[in-house]
Amino acid sequence: MGAAAPTVASIGSFLDAIGSFLDSLSRVGWVSLLLGAVAFVVYLTLRSRAFFNTLRAAYPTESFQFRRIWGAYIASYGFNNVIPARGGDVIKLFLVKQSIPHATYPAVGAAICVEAVFDAVMAVFILTFAFSQGVFPKPPEFAKLDAFDLSFFASHPKFTLFAITLLAVLALVAFAVLSQRVKAFWARVRQGLTILRDRRRYVREVFLVQLGGWCFRFLAFWLLLEAFNVGGSVRNVLLVLGVNAVAAVVPFTPGGAGVQQALLVKVFGGVAAGSVIASYSVGQQIVIAVTTLAVGFVALVAIFRIRSFKEAVSLGKAEREREKAADRAAATSKSY
Repeated sequence: MGAAAPTVASIGSFLDAIGSFLDSLSRVGWVSLLLGAVAFVVYLTLRSRAFFNTLRAAYPTESFQFRRIWGAYIASYGFNNVIPARGGDVIKLFLVKQSIPHATYPAVGAAICVEAVFDAVMAVFILTFAFSQGVFPKPPEFAKLDAFDLSFFASHPKFTLFAITLLAVLALVAFAVLSQRVKAFWARVRQGLTILRDRRRYVREVFLVQLGGWCFRFLAFWLLLEAFNVGGSVRNVLLVLGVNAVAAVVPFTPGGAGVQQALLVKVFGGVAAGSVIASYSVGQQIVIAVTTLAVGFVALVAIFRIRSFKEAVSLGKAEREREKAADRAAATSKSY
């Protein structure tokens, strides 16, 4: 029963926050909410443009359309907001590979990782600011929050260290087992990271484009804070971005649900009434999830002629299995 207590508390807090959100609907600023949703879609569009530029550097001789990369990016983001453990990334890999002639999964996967450079740089500044404000819980205090995934890892440091070590060992074992194909694999990975070797092009076509997108993300959260009567300000938005950065570390729930709610209630405890903060914590999550899911679904149907997210995931897995089978067949033929 003791082990289940954090889970029960996390679910209870989330349900209470949903109740507060439903009770506050009559007080929501709908204009700010809609503008916030639009700003968030613009943010994702600029992120997808930076991703498109990364892919153009990796595949300079291939012809492919931005709208297909945008559709894949939006669809995967929307799916990640309703499915845990970033299941939408399967959709992105599959749709992008299908959109670029002669593309490979290692190269596309590496290209996806390029955007993490900007994210890491911004996270350092955002988290430094957040922890300096005196309202953001320190890492040891995460164990006391009503968010099961975050509190579990924070309160079991030995298990967390063991899990990280185990993953590293498994990676080394896999590297050794697949050593015959390592050279080809890393060649494809380097292809996906091509733009990082041209610093000026990377800054111009990726970093600055992502920075423009980040500004719209900042605007989106400002508007959503206003919509739910918390109050938009530079400090408040940076604290929300800090919460998002922490939630991204443990993506075991859709869109970091639970972790975000617990942290937002803690961080904004002295800014507004508890019911207002609870309403905002769930409300912004719902607005972003519904918006990106809807736009992503339209992109799937209109651009890729796929009728559901489930179909996209199934097609992606089937394509991956066919590619593995082809690789095994090629390796077998060479052995003879």
